[in-house]
Amino acid sequence: MAVPRARILDLMKVQCKIFSTTFNPEALRLGNKVLRQRLKGPALAAYYPRKVATIKDLQKLYPDWETWDDAEEDRLEHIKIVKQRGKGAPKKKRTAEESKKFKGKKR
Repeated sequence: MAVPRARILDLMKVQCKIFSTTFNPEALRLGNKVLRQRLKGPALAAYYPRKVATIKDLQKLYPDWETWDDAEEDRLEHIKIVKQRGKGAPKKKRTAEESKKFKGKKR
């Protein structure tokens, strides 16, 4: 005794309504498995600790206070030494004409 296909489809519709799933009689790939999964964003955001105030934040809040940032001082000193050796970054072009002057040259 075979059950008619229409009866099975009706049963599947009711089943999908009860269990709040997607009715997909052709078994197409709809991506529902991925969409049902929990979002990963909150878990990833909770993995990293919250950012605490940095020295730059304090300098912005209290510009008249004298603060000392060792990392920034080291960075500026390194840039100064590199520029003295002639290995620093080139100066930025301030006008469009200065930029066009070097466009035609090829290496």
